[in-house]
Amino acid sequence: MFRKGEPAVQLKSETEIAKMRAAGRVVARTLDLLRSSVEPGMTTLDLDAIAERSIRDSGAVPSFKGYHGFPGSICASVNEEVVHGIPRDTKVLETGDIISIDCGAILDGWHGDSAITVAVGEISEADQRLLEVCEESMWQGIAQLRPGKRLGDIGHAVDSYIRSQSRYGNVQEYGGHGIGTEMHMEPHVLNHGRPGKGLRLTEGMCLAIEPMTNHGSRHVVQLEDGWTVVTRDGQRSAHFEHSVAITADGPLVLTAREENRAKIAEMGFAAPGF
Repeated sequence: MFRKGEPAVQLKSETEIAKMRAAGRVVARTLDLLRSSVEPGMTTLDLDAIAERSIRDSGAVPSFKGYHGFPGSICASVNEEVVHGIPRDTKVLETGDIISIDCGAILDGWHGDSAITVAVGEISEADQRLLEVCEESMWQGIAQLRPGKRLGDIGHAVDSYIRSQSRYGNVQEYGGHGIGTEMHMEPHVLNHGRPGKGLRLTEGMCLAIEPMTNHGSRHVVQLEDGWTVVTRDGQRSAHFEHSVAITADGPLVLTAREENRAKIAEMGFAAPGF
């Protein structure tokens, strides 16, 4: 069903949320496989092939492939690339790189969508801290996904955490979104906002929370390929994302991976089942 009013937000039943968790598990397993596969010398197209095989072997379909003409099964964004990097056989990973991998899958008509940023071999302490700040800002945003909260509470939590961690850029041109029977649905979820403002959150909503955090300024530009977004100043960027259902018991992380188990318990979120 859809929530009345503007914007029209799809609400899910417990049964439908369970189906979304099944799709989320496909994405989670695929991201785990990709994380363990990343190594110097491989190309981002190599990773794309691994992802597509994993998704299809699970009985699912890659959400991204063919979406508005996108050619890959994942978005693979390296270093200064923020989001929507096209997998290429010419993009070779090197020790010290960081790569953001965004992955989506459709299972029985329901979508899962999640992203991680991965170190290629040993990375600098500064880059490691960038990854940690971005990921924690995501968890702070997820913590706001409770009935009665407002959309602005999510963006405020993300932005406030990033601002508290010294000088990082919080990308504002892109953000999270509703998710369900389509990959991108209402509402758009900004990574900045005013607490207590915006759409009231309701049990049954499912949202993808996805901050993008830069070493330098928040400003980004899109390349001529029509997809790849890079930092304007050429500094590195990190990107993390989970799809989450709002339940009476708190946020239910639909794309949770085994490595998230302790964090989910620490935050007091609903147990997603692993």
